[in-house]
Amino acid sequence: MSLYKTILVTLECTPTDRAIIEHIKLLASAMQSRVVLLHVATGVPAKYHRTDAAGKEVEESKAFLGRARDEFTAAGIPTEAQLAYGEPAKEIVNWVQQNGCDLVAMSTHGHQLIADLVLGTTAIRVQHSIRVPVLLLRAK
Repeated sequence: MSLYKTILVTLECTPTDRAIIEHIKLLASAMQSRVVLLHVATGVPAKYHRTDAAGKEVEESKAFLGRARDEFTAAGIPTEAQLAYGEPAKEIVNWVQQNGCDLVAMSTHGHQLIADLVLGTTAIRVQHSIRVPVLLLRAK
């Protein structure tokens, strides 16, 4: 029996995701976990049009998620990728409450100071809003 049957991995869809992807591939493989990759699109189309959003951000996010899913699948890890729309902390918490998981894994470092502050705030808000363990991994 696996300690972490389902691991939710939140992704920024940027190169900073490499660290969390590599870490979770090892963990999920060892724990025989199922992985769900989640990215929350935050651009104007995503916030206002939600699932009807289109455009560069949405297309690039879907492509990145597909490549990441394929990488986990190639490693023998059952994986699905999902795209949410809106405010990251709120959407991550909603996903956990609606779908359930045993671990949430997040990176805590972006490209610039503003991204670091926003992502740090997201991690803190998620951590304090759910009852599931949260793994925070500093991106390289």
